[in-house]
Amino acid sequence: MRPATPDDAAEISRLRSAFVLYEPLDQEWLDRTRDHLAERLGPAGDARAYVVDAPTGGLAACALGLIHPVLPAPRYPKGLAARIHIVATDPAYRRRGLARAAVSALLDHLTRDGVTLFELHASKEAAPLYGEFGFATEPALMRMTRLSPAPGEGRS
Repeated sequence: MRPATPDDAAEISRLRSAFVLYEPLDQEWLDRTRDHLAERLGPAGDARAYVVDAPTGGLAACALGLIHPVLPAPRYPKGLAARIHIVATDPAYRRRGLARAAVSALLDHLTRDGVTLFELHASKEAAPLYGEFGFATEPALMRMTRLSPAPGEGRS
């Protein structure tokens, strides 16, 4: 387990594409994601990640959080939130506690950075893991998504 560096951006992007997204990204988007993430993982960036190196090269697992400002409130007085954006483990390395270790290290790091509000979207399979870290569903909230049309795409 180690903190990610900008050099890990390609592998984090690969894990996200292969094991988190509904549809894998093509090479153009993998490259764009890598470049974007590498910058955000830099010293002035807002991304924090922990990774586990695979013995054969590449990454076996990762957990990535993105820090963003929010208006302060009594439960998050510093006005810093983090969205746990990616938690992924290559199938060859699952059931070894790698995701748990990566999430634990990430949450500890984010807490040291002053984050007091943590958000994530969890699959039913992963929900028990996040429950171990104190995440709970918010019955008053409903996830809604709105995507802007791509350039040249009309609204229907």
